[in-house]
Amino acid sequence: MDFLLRNATVVNEMESFRANVLISNGLIDKIDKSLTISPTSDCKEIDLSGAVVMPGVIDTHVHFREPGLTHKADIFSESKAAVIGGVTSYVDMPNTVPQTTTRKLHEEKCQLAKNRSFANYAFYIGATNNNIDELKEIDKTVVPGVKLFMGSSTGNMLVDNNSMLDRLFSEVDALIAVHAEDEETIKNNLKYVKERFADNPPTLVHPIVRSEEACFLTSKKAVELAKKHNARLHLLHVSTEKELSLLSNESLENKRITAEACISHLYFDERSYKEKSNFIKCNPSIKTERDKFALRKALCDGVLDVVSTDHAPHTIEEKNKRYYNAPSGIPSIQHSLSMMIQLSKDGFFTIEQIVNWMCHNQARCFNIKNRGFIREGYCADIVCVDMCEQHLKTVDNYYKCKWSPFGQSTVSYVLHTFVNGNHVYDGDNVITAPLGEPIVFGK
Repeated sequence: MDFLLRNATVVNEMESFRANVLISNGLIDKIDKSLTISPTSDCKEIDLSGAVVMPGVIDTHVHFREPGLTHKADIFSESKAAVIGGVTSYVDMPNTVPQTTTRKLHEEKCQLAKNRSFANYAFYIGATNNNIDELKEIDKTVVPGVKLFMGSSTGNMLVDNNSMLDRLFSEVDALIAVHAEDEETIKNNLKYVKERFADNPPTLVHPIVRSEEACFLTSKKAVELAKKHNARLHLLHVSTEKELSLLSNESLENKRITAEACISHLYFDERSYKEKSNFIKCNPSIKTERDKFALRKALCDGVLDVVSTDHAPHTIEEKNKRYYNAPSGIPSIQHSLSMMIQLSKDGFFTIEQIVNWMCHNQARCFNIKNRGFIREGYCADIVCVDMCEQHLKTVDNYYKCKWSPFGQSTVSYVLHTFVNGNHVYDGDNVITAPLGEPIVFGK
């Protein structure tokens, strides 16, 4: 079915303007600023007077836990939450069971998503100390990049061999997305915390254990390696003001080193541990109010480039364990757009900036084809939002784990979500089967 979105305020490429948008055959067929376009006979009209039409959000950092950890989350449940929150495409991380560290396992994961994902999908391949030859053969049209856990232990995926790191940055012609925390610093900090607090410390020790220095040391090493080999580096979830000194605010098109902010680090700070405890425990840790405001400013200044979630569900039972045993991670993909819009209402960002960081720059950073913009001929991944306070509604939390530190329900601005031209969410319900498609990469 075709759709005509009437009388909308289109937010796209740092502009806002009135237009009708015609969706046909899965694509954005016409952007009509004259507001005179006539619909075809087989066309459903949706009046969006007073509402905003924007590209669907692209989240390039999620953990949907499939395969192997599906008691926490799975592709079906989390992609459903995603489209309810206005996210139409996602890139999933490789630390599943088994870990996605070969092309064969990558293909198997793609097959898991086929006909089960409501949003468009792609999957990283993870680096290990012994799979560099595999990484050199990846198909960059379907693999967004290599995920590197550099200095922070995640079992076999911790790459701590310096000669292997040098080879990775010099020989693998792909985007390298780095989780940067220094393991030795973390171990020393943990020893200090155990000596001081014994077996049951409060969660507010987390930014002491996963400290500013742990982040800075490894981010610095990653940047140095990238510059040495002219590699394409993407720093994930930057969490400290100090790390920002490693980055530049040059034009995104000229950057070989880009960086991500996550919604949890933009919204919470260390004062939040008192109320949220382990439910905001994540790696890297949420740190000071000064860091939070520095990250917000860095986005506005072009030092940070994209906003993602690091959506990482765990069960309530797991999170209710004592600090040492409670896993790190926050479910947030259904909340991310609405929380960013709330920050815009609080005066920190504009809606044009939000679209730039969550849609346009995601597509630019990852060379995503034909998505991330409201452009004629592009895939019709579109979100309609109503930013009027009296029209706000509360939507149930659709995560499989059934909780989020942002609330058991979402105060949502999302009215409609379209994926590949399909009207998947109508503001009340998901109304289609899973119709997500593989994301294609390449200029």
